[in-house]
Amino acid sequence: MNTPNRKITIDPVTRVEGHGRVTVQLDDDGRVERARFHIVEFRGFERFIQGHPYWEDPLLVQRLCGICPVSHHLAAAKAIDQVYGYDPEDLHPTATKIRRLLHFGQVFQSHALHFFYLASPDLLFGIEAPVEKRSVGAVAVEHPELAKKGIQMRQFGQEIIRALAGKKIHGITAIPGGVHKTFDPGERDYFLTDNESPSIDTMIEWSKGVVDFIKDYHDKNYAWLDSFASYPSGHLGLVADDGALELYNGRMRAIDAKGQVTLNDVHSDNYLKYFGEGVEKWSYMKFPYLRHLGRSGGWNRVGPLARLNVCDSIPTPLANAELKEFKAYTNGRPNNHTMHSHWARLIEVLHCAEAMKELLEDPTILDTAERPPVNRRPEGIGIIEAPRGTLIHHYKVDEKGSITKCNLIVSTTHNNEPMNEAVRWVAQNVIDGQKEITDGMLNQVEVAIRAYDPCLSCATHSMGQMPLMLEVLDAEGNVVAEHIKETT
Repeated sequence: MNTPNRKITIDPVTRVEGHGRVTVQLDDDGRVERARFHIVEFRGFERFIQGHPYWEDPLLVQRLCGICPVSHHLAAAKAIDQVYGYDPEDLHPTATKIRRLLHFGQVFQSHALHFFYLASPDLLFGIEAPVEKRSVGAVAVEHPELAKKGIQMRQFGQEIIRALAGKKIHGITAIPGGVHKTFDPGERDYFLTDNESPSIDTMIEWSKGVVDFIKDYHDKNYAWLDSFASYPSGHLGLVADDGALELYNGRMRAIDAKGQVTLNDVHSDNYLKYFGEGVEKWSYMKFPYLRHLGRSGGWNRVGPLARLNVCDSIPTPLANAELKEFKAYTNGRPNNHTMHSHWARLIEVLHCAEAMKELLEDPTILDTAERPPVNRRPEGIGIIEAPRGTLIHHYKVDEKGSITKCNLIVSTTHNNEPMNEAVRWVAQNVIDGQKEITDGMLNQVEVAIRAYDPCLSCATHSMGQMPLMLEVLDAEGNVVAEHIKETT
């Protein structure tokens, strides 16, 4: 809605985790002067985690979010492994396999949640669809088979998490240097056979079908999918030693919009050398960037689209075949089409299903996983590919075992600048100069943001100069005055 001071506000942004808003400032002629994506939550987890015993951390950080607790659990566990004196290769192979299976289950269920519950209404009903169509409820009514598969696919991933972690949310799998429990044969066999829920083979079949669905959808709608919120950017993700996609334990690689390598397979211990974190008075979320490229040119996308751009291959056959087709679409050049994130996300769903089957059929996953001896270190860094992108946990610990410093660079934080760029793109290409701002136009702003599947509550940890924002509304809810006060 236009307000007397020519500001358009979208509050809240819907079908995302957490709370954010968008403001678009117009001049008297309706031209866009400024467009921003504001994160208006502040949680300060980095500060109040200080003082806790470091061995509690993998459990505590799950409270950051109910959507991606497993990702924080495992990233923190990898960091605390280092505090205990364990490098990834020191862990018992079975412990690593259990953690990887847990991680694949998390990515699988999270991607299913985003595509079927949050993104599919935009694709199935169109970006100009009425409000009542923009929900999974409408999908369930008009596309019941697709909705049912989406629910069951997410359920499968959640059941993997429950079996390994004890419960679906805020589980207890990882402990320093290993895991709390392993599989027994009955738990494992449950996922290999059809019972009250479909088997892993069915999950692979359905995942392949969903990839085929998005490719068919793309063939019919490529004109807007290839152009909408498409802009050049850098891309960041983890890769294995051979350059393959690696979601659990790899090295950081970044490329620019033309495909030139800007960060070459960097180990987690060296991340501070390469990453800076900018702040802005209008957001509680930080703006990460590569130091050597600077604040304006060093930002990167993370997540499925970025990961497929930076990797050379995928270590499962069906997903790797899809990757080749995905890369061929842009003739091997980086894919900067924001809406292709959905295509990339579903390729990762297929990869996770294949990877889960490999681990479930590995007989050593039933072995006992013993922990190596402790050799304490003063700090630890854990990096993992969460569903939404590269996730960094960094802790310093004193001689008494208390956490003295915590730094979190969350996936959505990496995507802060890319999401703002998406908002600016829609503002300039859809809203700018229009005499009437329609609901469909504003929904396009949200569509661009949702492509990143942001988890906003995870990402609000900025410290230092924080603004106090005061808005005065008239009787109709219009903003008639706004004041920003800098606070510490």
